[in-house]
Amino acid sequence: MTDVQDDQLRPDGASRPGRRALAERARTVTEARWFAFTVLGVILVNAALLGAETYRGLVEHGHRWLHLAEHLCLAAFTVEILLRACAHADRPRDFFRDPWNLFDVAVVACAFLPLVRENTTVLRLLRLARVLRSARFLPQLRIAMVAVARSVPGTVSFLMVGGLMLYVYAMVGWMFFGRENPGQYGTIGRAVLTLFLLMTLDGLGDAVHAGLEISPWSVLYYASYVLLASFVLVNVLIGLVLRSLDEARELEEERRDPHHRTTPLPPAPEQPDLHTSLALARRALDELEASLHRRPVPETRDRGEEMPRPAPRP
Repeated sequence: MTDVQDDQLRPDGASRPGRRALAERARTVTEARWFAFTVLGVILVNAALLGAETYRGLVEHGHRWLHLAEHLCLAAFTVEILLRACAHADRPRDFFRDPWNLFDVAVVACAFLPLVRENTTVLRLLRLARVLRSARFLPQLRIAMVAVARSVPGTVSFLMVGGLMLYVYAMVGWMFFGRENPGQYGTIGRAVLTLFLLMTLDGLGDAVHAGLEISPWSVLYYASYVLLASFVLVNVLIGLVLRSLDEARELEEERRDPHHRTTPLPPAPEQPDLHTSLALARRALDELEASLHRRPVPETRDRGEEMPRPAPRP
């Protein structure tokens, strides 16, 4: 029995052509524009249904229709996931390497769990999470979401620094303004809340005027706080978000064209060394002198060798 016949009799070998054909057919559907627009339309309908359920009168009169529409949306999402999985039938590992596929599978599969279906609040949260799936079909929204996710570590550090600064200024405000202004600085909690609101510069003028009645040093207190909180820290946060946005754009470009950064650049032309350059220049001078005197140009074996100079005229 030949190797080809053995490969055809094996389960894996027999299923490879079928998997490849199934993947090509499913990929033709999932990569079509009408498929993306259809899924995006279902996501928007699901979002509209969630909004419609907030109206009590509409829920009482059309509960059956809303329930039916929600099941139809779930069926459409299930078919979509199955088609995307079939598109990776010849390479199933690539399907699970995409984080968006994992997110879609988790959101859709949880709706079939008995514990989730019995809990109305959790089920609505999962249905709300389906709205986030629209980022899969909107590149700019996907870039923004990836940028927000990548800025989380830097934002945590920013919050720690901001919280420490708020605590220090709140304690100073409590010591200076706690007795005269207990409504805003009577406790550490009220002082932190007051300074947090002042970070947006809302009510800063009233706070400064009230502080001047207590102590003239309040100008320095509020000026330093506004400088650090409203200008320095906010600009640092904006810088973190912008850097994460640039990284998200680079990741999106790599996702569209994985070879755009790995393509090697063409090699730079080799520059001749000094010895070769001098030999070429001497060769050019010999040619020029020979053409002027109508004499043959002496041949050289190598560019790097010394060029013999023509014999002097008698």
